[in-house]
Amino acid sequence: MRRPTERPPAGAPPAGEGLTIALVSEHASPLAALGGEDAGGQNVHVAQLAGELADRGHTVTVYTRRDSTSLPAAVPLRPGVTVRNVPAGPAEPVAKDRLLPFMPQFGAVLEREWAAAPPDVVHSHFWMSGVATLQAAQPLGIPFAHTFHALGTVKRRHQGAADTSPSDRITWERYVGLSCDRTIATCRDEVAELIAMGLPAERIGVGPCGVDPERFTPDGPAAPRGGQPFRLLQLGRLVPRKGARLSIEALAKIPDAELVVAGGPTPDQGPLDADPEVRRLRDVARSFGVADRVTFTGGVARADVPALLRSADLVLCPADYEPFGIVPLEAMACGVPVVASAVGGQRDTVADPATGRLVPPGDPAALADAVAALLAAPAERAARGAAGRRRVLTRYRWAAVAAATEDVYREIAARRPAPVSGG
Repeated sequence: MRRPTERPPAGAPPAGEGLTIALVSEHASPLAALGGEDAGGQNVHVAQLAGELADRGHTVTVYTRRDSTSLPAAVPLRPGVTVRNVPAGPAEPVAKDRLLPFMPQFGAVLEREWAAAPPDVVHSHFWMSGVATLQAAQPLGIPFAHTFHALGTVKRRHQGAADTSPSDRITWERYVGLSCDRTIATCRDEVAELIAMGLPAERIGVGPCGVDPERFTPDGPAAPRGGQPFRLLQLGRLVPRKGARLSIEALAKIPDAELVVAGGPTPDQGPLDADPEVRRLRDVARSFGVADRVTFTGGVARADVPALLRSADLVLCPADYEPFGIVPLEAMACGVPVVASAVGGQRDTVADPATGRLVPPGDPAALADAVAALLAAPAERAARGAAGRRRVLTRYRWAAVAAATEDVYREIAARRPAPVSGG
């Protein structure tokens, strides 16, 4: 970090002046519908961060892979934010674990565009975005920050042979972390994981995900409920590690509740029961005798999420592991208590017992006990919901997250070398 008496190098915008910012998010477009296999918290993070940065006077371009022939090269997301759909690989959906071969093409497009009009700073999201960004930013001398959102070391530890990540993911992650100007971790657990990978602690900071408390609020319409006295909600990507099976198993011990599982394909992506995870979970529900109390909604439009959250008595987040987890924050902002597994970012966001409960991962009995105790105590449930709302307002507003992220951008932009004179 430069000393106060130093002048910033040529090309570093003065404090207070708007920056041109490139956000790179190769598989998680802010335009995507949420709830699919590869569409979740990172999409929300990138979209919200871009919008808040624009509100602070910056010009933001989000670079993501073009996954449909119907997508134009550039889409205005909102004033100050443009989504650039980069041609890299086929213009069709491709699972993120199969995207690495297309990153050289992605990086070449970035390098070509940035050579003509370099941004002040780049912020890459997820390890493959970091690979593409390195290819483009390093030769051009553009400073960049990186957020992993998830780490290969953690995924391999939990999934073992079921991990479908490329075999060299961890090697690439270490290289990206050692090469970028700053790594922005999303929680304290991730900082420890990054240091264990050999990344220098002095170049790691914490920048959590956030929530918009004006959109996610206790006041407003609630989605219709079923015929049971209580509603439990599990919301997010429909993948095994999110723990929907545990919620279904726990439901068998809670006879007066319904469970809504929101996530998976949207109606335009095909029949819900064509999804293998939906079919697997329906089988689980039948085997535990609760099929009549479990509802699968498929993917939920972003605009409909607050009403769905308000309809619940409790939100369940029983993931095997969770790099951060935006759903607990959104539930807390709506005044709904959360019962979550004590893993990853959920250990930061859910304050047990003040705003909800943390339970051991993979333990449906502990989950059921925590849920049943809260359902039986309406006054305590209401108090924890109100405390969750206060916690969001004081710690997790997107505006505050964007302000702290901007500080990182200005610091690394100020260290950019002065351009060499052609003299």
